[in-house]
Amino acid sequence: MSFPNLYYKRTTATAKACYICYKPTTAVLATIDTSDFLYTCTVHLSDHGFATRVLEPESENKIGISVEEIARLREEWEEKQRRKKEKEKADKDKTADGEKKEDDGKSEKSSKVPGSLPTSGSLTPRPTHEKYILHRDIFALRVSEHRRRRQTSQVKDLAPRLPGAPSSSLS
Repeated sequence: MSFPNLYYKRTTATAKACYICYKPTTAVLATIDTSDFLYTCTVHLSDHGFATRVLEPESENKIGISVEEIARLREEWEEKQRRKKEKEKADKDKTADGEKKEDDGKSEKSSKVPGSLPTSGSLTPRPTHEKYILHRDIFALRVSEHRRRRQTSQVKDLAPRLPGAPSSSLS
């Protein structure tokens, strides 16, 4: 086999014909080194007779945050929500007395949004593409097509070195 049966879904700027139905599409399945690629409709990607999506393990999250850090952030967010509710309750009590401060609204806008992730360089999300494995018959077609192309190019390289047919007649 010249390439593995693992394709990544990517999007292109120009639409070309689908490998199966010839409708224009911008979705492309390509190997990691792009030695093989084929344009496919999103409808065909959901067909198990054509390709099967490879799901990543759930232990790896896409943004690289550990489970402990998620729990810590959740606790912080719940604490902020609790304080916010207490503050709103206190503000309602003050408005009942007729005492309202104008700068309370300004201080809420300047504070950090609850539940947002801290901005640090280690938490940048890694771009990932959907992974697919072609059905064995479709993959066999792709491999045979690559083999045929390789053999055709070898014949073109070898043809000038072969002797030509005799051109004289025997009469």
